[in-house]
Amino acid sequence: MVSENQDKGSKAPQGASRAWDALTPSLSEWILQAVDSMGFLRMTPVQASAIPLFMGNKDVVVEAVTGSGKTLAFLIPIVERLLRLEEPIEKHHIGAIIISPTRELATQISSVLINLLSFHAPSAAALKAKEDVDIPMENALEFSEFASSTSSKVIPQLLLGGTTTPAQDLSRFLKNSPNLLIATPGRLLELLNSRHVHCPQSSFDVLVMDEADRLLDMGFKDDLQKILQRLPKQRRTGLFSASVSEAVDQIIRVGLRNPVRISVRVKSASGTMEKRTPASLQMSYITTPPIVKTSAVCALLHTLQPRPLKSIIYVATTAQVDYFQHIFSLLLPLFTVVPLHGKHQPNVRQKNFSKYVDSVEPSVLLTTDVAARGLDIPSVDLVVQLDPPSDPKQFLHRCGRAGRAGRKGLAVTFLTTGSEEDYVPYLSVRNTPISQLSNPVISVSAADAISTTEQIRRLVLQDRAIHEKAQRAFVSWVQAYRKHEANSIFRVTDLKWGDIANAWGLLKMPRMPELKNWNGDWKLGLSIDFENYAFKDKQREKHRKMELEERKQRQERGEQKGPVEVKRQTQAWSHKKEVKETREIRREKKHARREKEKYEKMTPEQRQEREKLNAMIEQVRLTTQAEDEEFNGFSD
Repeated sequence: MVSENQDKGSKAPQGASRAWDALTPSLSEWILQAVDSMGFLRMTPVQASAIPLFMGNKDVVVEAVTGSGKTLAFLIPIVERLLRLEEPIEKHHIGAIIISPTRELATQISSVLINLLSFHAPSAAALKAKEDVDIPMENALEFSEFASSTSSKVIPQLLLGGTTTPAQDLSRFLKNSPNLLIATPGRLLELLNSRHVHCPQSSFDVLVMDEADRLLDMGFKDDLQKILQRLPKQRRTGLFSASVSEAVDQIIRVGLRNPVRISVRVKSASGTMEKRTPASLQMSYITTPPIVKTSAVCALLHTLQPRPLKSIIYVATTAQVDYFQHIFSLLLPLFTVVPLHGKHQPNVRQKNFSKYVDSVEPSVLLTTDVAARGLDIPSVDLVVQLDPPSDPKQFLHRCGRAGRAGRKGLAVTFLTTGSEEDYVPYLSVRNTPISQLSNPVISVSAADAISTTEQIRRLVLQDRAIHEKAQRAFVSWVQAYRKHEANSIFRVTDLKWGDIANAWGLLKMPRMPELKNWNGDWKLGLSIDFENYAFKDKQREKHRKMELEERKQRQERGEQKGPVEVKRQTQAWSHKKEVKETREIRREKKHARREKEKYEKMTPEQRQEREKLNAMIEQVRLTTQAEDEEFNGFSD
């Protein structure tokens, strides 16, 4: 049962803007020193509300606008509670867990925690002793005396799929014995399956789900059920998000006991309406004909003064990121364009994200909703939504990457003239009002749009690989558009196919079910010799020529078309199931080959240790499968 104050929403203390030391006499002195040194001179309303409740053994459901300080609101009480336990946490026992929906957000939480713990001498010394943890402090040597101290310490471990194997995670856990885990659901479940990892009632204290509603939206429901089976019911639980209310009826079933709901929002300029975004964030929209949208996005970035240091452009699909990175790199020469999406390999994803965050030059992050939640990227001035998100909840999260912690920000959504303009009153009903952008005025002529299209096509003609990316991107975008939740506004039947294709710089229209009744020009007025249209990559071009030669020989012999050629001509681009399965098999084979190479380079002792660990993990998995305990939450 939800408590009364959850239904009404608790208000932040009136003194929330006062200094930390005036509001938190119960916090340790080093905590106050840490937040002061980290630049958090003022406590935010969400921190002033959540920290005392969490410290006072209350379960909390926290809904607050983006950039309001939710991360410290749960990190500080977790650290304080772990350090104040009457008995030290035993080896290989866990005291707290923080679950995040994405690897980037989990990494960010870990980074903030490491910065915080650098001010706690015993924890800092213990972390400094770990080779894989970098403590950002100049006086680390002064803490060397605490390295072997028996004082209470907080030792975190970050668990991310893709960067390490489950075996490596378990090996680090057994070696370092962390008492606080920060993880994505899948990798956390892998570790908890081990019989060497313990979460007993006597030691486990706090569970936090950051961006809680997103954890369910992304399909982690089954993993969360299994995770909760392995945690004691008597615990403190906190759910944090910018839009908890839209999923609260479902997520409170994770075992919260009479939770207190904290809802912190801001008033509109008139003071009559609650806003779900920071007051420092201006949310606007621009309506354009489809033919000029690409040009208008570039004009916005070039027109804004001062030029935005960091910008984010959101698109609908990963295939769009792969294609538009070439377009925007060409059309935005004054900016560094960095692509990021969930299908990148983990090392590429981390490299690109770090490149963007650490950049000191004007940069644009071209991404999908993978970078829409919780990420606190410094100095983001501008957010551009080239495609409004299918899930309306994501609209706020995307916009919220700018205007954080009081910094001024601008979020601009591009809408196609016509039915999409109804998206404005649609957002207003959801307490997310946006206004038409009046300054600067963005004006793109038909001649400008034609010039942009010609530039893009010259680029695409340089490499057949870019053309194939364009075809896949267009099909994936149409599929995403067709599945938009506001399909009464975003209607595929209203799309002006030729104008959109020209704005994208396509060389021809792709074959797809949505175009079966289209009577337009499939060649888009172009005359391209596709037979001699080459790949830049020599191996791909060699393979293409071999296929072309085989096809000609079959035709000369009067033979039927090969199965691959038939498939290409009869199968829609959107039919990806078989292709995906083939790629998965290739990845598995590649991974197995690399593991074999690593194994051959190992010493006999290392091989023996690897075999012992693999046998232990397999035994744990078999034991887990035999368990018949059921979880009763998350009822359908």
